[in-house]
Amino acid sequence: MALTESTMVKLGSDAPYFELPDTNGNNISLDYFEAETLVVIFTCNHCPYAKAVEDRLVNLGNDYKGRTDFVLISSNDIENYPADSPEKMAEKAKDKNYPFPYLFDETQEIAKAYSAVCTPDIFLYNKDRKLEYRGRLDDNWQNPQSVTREELRMAIDAVLSGNKIE
Repeated sequence: MALTESTMVKLGSDAPYFELPDTNGNNISLDYFEAETLVVIFTCNHCPYAKAVEDRLVNLGNDYKGRTDFVLISSNDIENYPADSPEKMAEKAKDKNYPFPYLFDETQEIAKAYSAVCTPDIFLYNKDRKLEYRGRLDDNWQNPQSVTREELRMAIDAVLSGNKIE
């Protein structure tokens, strides 16, 4: 993901509540997630930055299964971005074998509540659902082989072990 100026949400802020449909038509809420940490990722199907990191997100989701819950949320206007329709989201989730729910925020209300401004926009919450980290996945969105710093993984590990995020 390119380094961009974000509307910074204060660390320690509560995770805004949501209840949104997943790719199977089931409503999933914030309360659904029970793991010690929760990663909320605003993403979509068409964005080159989001597409570039999706395999890495799947790997993270599998690596932390049972300890960290992940949820993807697409908030794009499907009239402007038909590739981000719920049907296309379901295809993507199946094709990529997502180990986490992929939710559709049709009104963009949830994206606004989180102050999400780009894709992917990543938020990590602790067991009390207080914001611990907002940032990028790693230091090279274009080339996974050139990654030298896995910021999200480091943040998850720190929160799970009770340490400060470096």
